[in-house]
Amino acid sequence: MADLNRIKVVLAEKKRTNKWLSEQIGKDVATISKWCTNTSQPSLETLASIANVLHVDVRELIVPTDNQKVILSIKSLPD
Repeated sequence: MADLNRIKVVLAEKKRTNKWLSEQIGKDVATISKWCTNTSQPSLETLASIANVLHVDVRELIVPTDNQKVILSIKSLPD
């Protein structure tokens, strides 16, 4: 199975743990762990909740396609 989400990466960037996220969104730590290892995936509604508590755009939680990588790279360039 390919990696579909970046939850683990964003949690690390925000210096947050699986336990913290589980407390914030009311899900079991084991469920969060499965999402972080891409063993299973959260629903879109849950992904939106995760983005909300992490204060990121939901798109940051999803592994981009090749086309999106180019667009995101261009938008991320410094002014």
